[in-house]
Amino acid sequence: MNLPKQYRCIHSTNCSCTKGHLNEDAIFLLFQHLNWNPKLIAAFSCACKWFDDIAKRVLWKEFCKARAPKMMLDLQYSGSHIVDGNWRALGKLLIYCSGSTKGGLFNGIHIPGHFAHTTRFSRTSGKSFLLRQCRTDVLYVSDPCEHLDQGEEGDVGFFRGIFKSFATSKVRKMLIKRGAQFHTTEVCPYCKAKLWNMLQAKMIPQSASCRLDAYEDCVEYYVCLNGHMLGICSLMPLSDSEEADDAE
Repeated sequence: MNLPKQYRCIHSTNCSCTKGHLNEDAIFLLFQHLNWNPKLIAAFSCACKWFDDIAKRVLWKEFCKARAPKMMLDLQYSGSHIVDGNWRALGKLLIYCSGSTKGGLFNGIHIPGHFAHTTRFSRTSGKSFLLRQCRTDVLYVSDPCEHLDQGEEGDVGFFRGIFKSFATSKVRKMLIKRGAQFHTTEVCPYCKAKLWNMLQAKMIPQSASCRLDAYEDCVEYYVCLNGHMLGICSLMPLSDSEEADDAE
């Protein structure tokens, strides 16, 4: 996450901070009282390797369960792949719009990543991002994070999502069957795994643009080996009547 300088990791290879810590129960109770504040978890994780270990094992998991309880219950059902070690990536996906950098995934568009404080993820919306033969898969997708008036690009929306049990999904099997290639340089901003380009694999249905209120053929998204999805679209402008409704 793009943290202020004072919050960036200072324990990159080791941590001499081995004494004087609170015990794990006290840490748990403290952050429970703070409602699992994700910025504080990230900040303390970057300051102390000991705390980072607790955050990976416990705090990010509790944050995810508190932020999206029904979604987490579904993702964990029947032994889904979300286990200790992946909770931090999922927590980041819930609250962080990755944006795009020049030379990155999305045609050189430069929009900085940022915290997205309120994001709705929908399993129903996820169906619109899957080809008909893959719609028994479960995919949760966020509403687009809107970035308006981006010059020649117009109004841009970033969206993200997570597959349930991606390792056994039909989408993964189809990507492999079609010989889809991984991106040569970029990796998932949430877990650093390799990325498949769904546009290149011709696996983006027209229903995705309808769900996003985006122009046809202006939707692109990637899926990583761990089942995280991130994408971009060119949003259609609001009609006069819609703008009037929003102003009321």
